[in-house]
Amino acid sequence: MSSPLIVQQSELVALCDQIQDAGIVAFDTEFVSEFTYRPELSLLQFSFEGRTVAVDPYEVDDLTPWWDIMTDDTTTVVVHGGREEVRFCRHFSGKKPQKLIDLQIAEGLRSRSFPISYTALVARVLGEKAGSKETRTDWRRRPLTDQQIKYALDDVKYVLRIWKIQEKELTDLGRLEWAQAEFQRMIDEVDSEFHRENWRRVSGLHKLKPRELAIVRELFDWRDEVGQDKNQPVRRILRDDLLIELAKRKPKTPQDLTATRDLNRKNMFKLAPQVIQRIEKALQLPNDQLPQLEENPNTQQNQDEQVIGKLLGIALANRCAEMNVSQTLVGTTSDLRHLVRYHVYGEQSDDRPRLMTGWRAEVCGDLLTDVLDGKISMRVADPESDHPLHFERLS
Repeated sequence: MSSPLIVQQSELVALCDQIQDAGIVAFDTEFVSEFTYRPELSLLQFSFEGRTVAVDPYEVDDLTPWWDIMTDDTTTVVVHGGREEVRFCRHFSGKKPQKLIDLQIAEGLRSRSFPISYTALVARVLGEKAGSKETRTDWRRRPLTDQQIKYALDDVKYVLRIWKIQEKELTDLGRLEWAQAEFQRMIDEVDSEFHRENWRRVSGLHKLKPRELAIVRELFDWRDEVGQDKNQPVRRILRDDLLIELAKRKPKTPQDLTATRDLNRKNMFKLAPQVIQRIEKALQLPNDQLPQLEENPNTQQNQDEQVIGKLLGIALANRCAEMNVSQTLVGTTSDLRHLVRYHVYGEQSDDRPRLMTGWRAEVCGDLLTDVLDGKISMRVADPESDHPLHFERLS
């Protein structure tokens, strides 16, 4: 009987040949993210045609044969909550997965559960119990125990069986194309992380002026460079809230910088001159090169967006309950506000609102815009129902 843990390059090559012949494979990874710039890939797990096996990336030097499969257009790869698997693929291969299925997304399109844990999904769909995740395991340590390997393999053991059931129901519901669109959207969102201005994701930017935004941008890029150089998590070098604090304080000297609470640490004393240099660089930028806030500066309009968005949220929740689809997956608060800005205030410089395109338009597009236009009234029809509201078109 072959070992469930592959440690030889030749074994990986043979495994990949078998996966290609099968045409579909369940895939998962174990990783540790607390200590390095990027999460450290520590184990890969696969399941197909009755075989379940793990690959040790510390023993197998070249994982290219697998990444080539994940990025070709012939082999279907099935994951659960697979954003990190997409990131690994994008990082190691430089390319996006081509035929990826995510059970978590699929479940949200045939029920209102999204996100749902793997253990809960196995219990719901198959009525079986998957091994509980070893959340505190340091997957970098070797040798791995038999119990650790068993737990890791459980994460792919049931995946293809679940997808077979989900695929049939999504097909019967006419939602398989919805799922395929969402799988692609998730892949594209992860891929965009490698291109976009990630500094704009820092919390608290809306309170800053353009010059202060320039400081955050400069320090964000500096922090990323140091993180890569030292192979450390960037927030261990400088937390997001301290980026905001430094942008407001604008220290002129290392002494000023380290006088700030939480910055009087040993590592910061060494890095302080670099930080001051980057702050000074941002302060010297011409005004026409300063970044601007992306949010609408009209405070009253923002407040109105929130109120109208909450109203739409009620209508959306009722429609999602009626159709048995996850509201979290259909539309976020940000999506609702985007729809309000686009449809009510005529701000059409952005992309068309997500809630008005693709399969989401089938779920709620006309309903929400008709509510905004006053073409529909709402009333409570059945207080005992999980979708108690009834929408009536006004004559």
